[in-house]
Amino acid sequence: MSVFTRIGGALALSLMLSGPASADRYVIDTQGAHAAINFRIQHLGYSWLTGRFNRFEGHFDYDEQNPSAAGVTVTIDTASVDSNHAERDKHLRSKDFLNVRKYPEARFVSTGFKATGVDAGVLTGNFTLNGITKPLTIDVKHIGGGSDPWGGYRHGFTGTAQFALADYDITFNLGPKSKAVELELHVEGIRQ
Repeated sequence: MSVFTRIGGALALSLMLSGPASADRYVIDTQGAHAAINFRIQHLGYSWLTGRFNRFEGHFDYDEQNPSAAGVTVTIDTASVDSNHAERDKHLRSKDFLNVRKYPEARFVSTGFKATGVDAGVLTGNFTLNGITKPLTIDVKHIGGGSDPWGGYRHGFTGTAQFALADYDITFNLGPKSKAVELELHVEGIRQ
């Protein structure tokens, strides 16, 4: 489920879910490193450049008996972008891309969820990146849920999404095949 609470200051990669009072609230387990906001984009059309956002936070509301009531909010720390290359990351933080000095956070806030099958659905919401907010759709899969060894209760989801850089006023020319970013989200939450 996903994506992004402190871009997510990310991937934002940030995400925000809100649901009715009957749904349980889960905090995304970033402290235990049981969540990830990953991205990939083609490099010149020859290969894939991959990376992640190391710092984000968020929560989701989920009711197993009523999945359509699900909601999520994620905030991504955009300065935490990590493509495993220091000079490239410096460029990604610049005005050419994430402009982290002016926009230190990305955020996703869900607006709805529709089941598309057993343990699968589409999460819709608003994604804010580089000071611009646009609708974003995330394909979601429920991985599972249950008690953990520490007395808590958890649920986990994965999600995928894609957006065009130009939609967020990121126009640096990386080549004709490098205009869209793909997101891969892994979220495990602890019931509060």
